Amino acid sequence: MKNFDAIIIGAGPVGLFAVHQLGLKGLNAVVIDNLDKAGGQCIELYPDKPIYDIPAVPECTGEELTLKLQKQIEPFKTDFFLNERVEELKEDKNNWVVKTSKKNEFRSPNIIIAGGVGSFEPRKLQVKEAEKFEGKYLFYSVKNKEEFKNKNISIFGGGDSALDWALELSKFSNISLIHRRDEFRGAQHTINEIKKLEKTGKVSIKTPCQLVSISGDKYLESIKVKFDNGKTENIKTDVILSFFGLVMKLGPIAEWGLGMNKKTIEVNTINFETNKKGIFAAGDICSYPGKLKLILSGFHEVALASVECFKRARPNEKYRFEFTTSSKTIKGRLGKK
Repeated sequence: MKNFDAIIIGAGPVGLFAVHQLGLKGLNAVVIDNLDKAGGQCIELYPDKPIYDIPAVPECTGEELTLKLQKQIEPFKTDFFLNERVEELKEDKNNWVVKTSKKNEFRSPNIIIAGGVGSFEPRKLQVKEAEKFEGKYLFYSVKNKEEFKNKNISIFGGGDSALDWALELSKFSNISLIHRRDEFRGAQHTINEIKKLEKTGKVSIKTPCQLVSISGDKYLESIKVKFDNGKTENIKTDVILSFFGLVMKLGPIAEWGLGMNKKTIEVNTINFETNKKGIFAAGDICSYPGKLKLILSGFHEVALASVECFKRARPNEKYRFEFTTSSKTIKGRLGKK
């Protein structure tokens, strides 16, 4: 079991900024997130779309914001446990002990829940054969595109993820792009490029249709789709990529006895602590009178929560507020002279 000054649940912008605020105070944190990369909603829902309400940053994309926040916390050398979800929580005197889905255990006097509106899980294919091939020939994300070379790939979805990967993987594989509607929801430029590839035969577009079944024994061999006019077609397939979006679930957090209000966690506005001592909530997942679901609001919330975290993690030390512009201690933690 590893000990930390704070456990942060959620690696979105608010969770990343929590690392920064804790780090400035000399506190070490660990970050746990259900996704396979940091960034939360910014990365999963709008990595390329502009954000306009970050102070002093006129415009940036979700991906750019994530990269800047990660750069900002580099001096603190924080441990990240991605692709993991906190499954269990128990109290241990003045500490909390959490266990993750991968059986890792952490102890800390502080927990900051910065999980947005809950953990993200892919919306899975609803055919009985899907689970059998999951993780081998059926995937809901692409981690290493090199693994998909020289394959017959069937891609499901009509949004940016499906279109972007169809475009990218068509460079070295045969692509069937399958969507339940005729219209796609992605960027028009990408749609235009996909249409060009269809004319050259590099991408085959199947619309409007839905998956009926998956065939294969040890290996995936083919899929059957059914069009809206009733016709069916078998498509030779080595790999399935499905991009039907994400399902947002609060998960085990809902069972921790926290004060809940319509799938959000109630907090006070002094230090954003919940009804459980040492458990804080910030970002879209918390609620209080006048709450605004803005990233900048989450930044303010973790800044105040970090002060109480210091008091709990260092009960024998007096908290002293310092400005980053003049504090030699803070500059030292940031590696500045």
